Amino acid sequence: MSRAQRLLDLIQVFRRHRRPVSGATLAGAVGVSLRTLYRDIDTLKAQGACIDGEPGIGYVLRPGFLLPPLMFTEDEIEALVLGSRWVAGRADAPLGDAARNALAKIAAVLPDDLKKNLDASNLLIGPGGAPAAGEAELPAIRRAIRTECKLRVDYADGNGDVTTRTIWPFALAFFDRVRVVLAWCELRQGYRHFRTDRINALKQTDARYPRRRQALLKEWQTLEGVPEQ
Repeated sequence: MSRAQRLLDLIQVFRRHRRPVSGATLAGAVGVSLRTLYRDIDTLKAQGACIDGEPGIGYVLRPGFLLPPLMFTEDEIEALVLGSRWVAGRADAPLGDAARNALAKIAAVLPDDLKKNLDASNLLIGPGGAPAAGEAELPAIRRAIRTECKLRVDYADGNGDVTTRTIWPFALAFFDRVRVVLAWCELRQGYRHFRTDRINALKQTDARYPRRRQALLKEWQTLEGVPEQ
């Protein structure tokens, strides 16, 4: 492994830890000795990284540091390409355009050798297609999640019976042919899952729901036994 790659890996390890992490843990994650780790930390500090800590206490990287020029490993580039292609083919049109634009911006600042890897990626997304209904509502749902605003929806259950609900949307799950809104339902006083193809009408209200969306997500994950991503 080159020294530049090792420094990049060390930065990534730091970013996975929000609290101080021991030198031994950092060295083990990167695969170097403690002595080499301390030299690498000094190198990153010299390049402008704000790393607080000392041996025996632990280290933490303060936000805001980027290694110039923008660098990715080959696996990271393939992950970016595969993810953007999936979003472009499975999400709503605005989000698909955003994925393509983001990849183009990354390509514009990559070194030439890495840009070739991005253009030559052979990881493809198989056919799946968008759902027959509900796609038009996705931008409004994503906007409500970002602004933490309540939605009023007319929702049809599996039997076709329609009820009007006020929900607190906090996440949107994408499957191959189905999109599902995760929300707190005021009518049922509990967490419910709403397929977007069964939402007959949708209106975003000006009322913000009383809890932060991340708190709702964490509580839902705990109740459902879903690991944090």
